[in-house]
Amino acid sequence: MTTQTAAAPTAGKGLHLGLWVVQVLIGLAFLMAGLGKSTQPIAELGKNMPWALAVPEALVRFIGVSELLGGLGLILPSATRIQPKLTGFAAVGLVIVMVLAAGFHATRGEYPGIGVNVVLGGLAAFVAWGRLVKAPIAPRGS
Repeated sequence: MTTQTAAAPTAGKGLHLGLWVVQVLIGLAFLMAGLGKSTQPIAELGKNMPWALAVPEALVRFIGVSELLGGLGLILPSATRIQPKLTGFAAVGLVIVMVLAAGFHATRGEYPGIGVNVVLGGLAAFVAWGRLVKAPIAPRGS
């Protein structure tokens, strides 16, 4: 009598490819947004993002650096396969940033901004699920 054990499910190439596409696209989006918020003069940012004039400059810069690091975190750990789980953690962090941003925009009645936050947050949640649960990338040397 032979017993069979169920093998752990493996993610298909399509899921890996989809995750990579989303990681790179939203990674670049967060890199660009973060770079702008962390380097542009606040008066210049306020032309396109009126909320930047309503909060302390240090908060705008903190958000920018957080988005910049999150964007890097979506790409570099997986691409280098050095601590690739950090990609999933970066995605979780960006989900939190987007939830907080959506709440902030709701209090100000900036409803188009919420749509952007929901889309980016949803895509970041997909990356978090994919890289932490369904299709993790093996670390270098494994």
